Amino acid sequence: MTTLQKLIERFRKKPKDFSYEELKRLLQYLGYTEKQGSGSRVVFVDEKTRHKIKLHKPHPGNILKLYQLDLLERELSLKNVK
Repeated sequence: MTTLQKLIERFRKKPKDFSYEELKRLLQYLGYTEKQGSGSRVVFVDEKTRHKIKLHKPHPGNILKLYQLDLLERELSLKNVK
């Protein structure tokens, strides 16, 4: 199993300690780049498809909330990421 496959599998399990850094790595593997919005808002953009994923960076910590993982799962399923 590759590092990417392990990361996708971990993401799908929606662990309570999935970090923003792991999310950035996962989305980079999938072709997204991070663009800073205002304040804690960020947008991940797939330049090929122009697909955008908008969210807030977690703070004060680095751990994503369950609703953010759910949102990301829905957004990525629209792109048929397996």
